[in-house]
Amino acid sequence: MRRIRYLTCLLIVGLVASGATAIPLQWELETTARILGVAESASGQTPSALAKWILKVRDAVRDTDAKYPLISYGTDWLAFGHFAIAIAFVGALRDPVKNIWLFQFGMIACVLLVPYAFAFGGLRGIPIPWRLIDCSFGVFGFIPLWFCQRSAAELAEQSMEIRRQPVAEAGGLK
Repeated sequence: MRRIRYLTCLLIVGLVASGATAIPLQWELETTARILGVAESASGQTPSALAKWILKVRDAVRDTDAKYPLISYGTDWLAFGHFAIAIAFVGALRDPVKNIWLFQFGMIACVLLVPYAFAFGGLRGIPIPWRLIDCSFGVFGFIPLWFCQRSAAELAEQSMEIRRQPVAEAGGLK
C-alpha cells in the first residue's frame, strides 16, 4: 500500500508540474534561451541544434502570442487536462483496489503517447529528438503505473483470500 501511495503521489505531482509548465510558455522559452546564452540570437545563428530549436519555438510562440493570443488558450486547456487527470488519480490514492482501472487507463494513455507523438510530431515538423523526449513521458509514466497496477491486483487477491478463510474454516468449502 505504501508503494502504491508513493508512486501515485509521484504521478500526481508529475501531472500537475507538466500541466503548470504548459501555461507560461513564452516566459519558459525566454528563460531557456537566456540560460543557453542565445537570448539575443536569431534561430539561424546558434552553435547547437538545441539552441536553434529553442529559438525557433520561442520566436513562433512570441509572434503568435503578439498577433493571436487566443491560440495560447489551447495550452491553457492542455494544462487543465493534466490537472483534471491528476485529480482523478486521487481516487487511486483513496482506494487503489476499487480504482485499479485508473492505473490501467494511465498505462493505455502512456502507450498511446508514443505513436501520437510520432504521428502528430511528424505532421507539425517536430524534430525526432524532441519527439523522443515527448515519448519518454509515456515510458517513464508507464513504469510507476505498472507497479501500482500490479500491487493493487496483489492487494485485491489478498483481500479475496482473507474473505474466503472464514468460509473455509467453517467447513463451507471443501
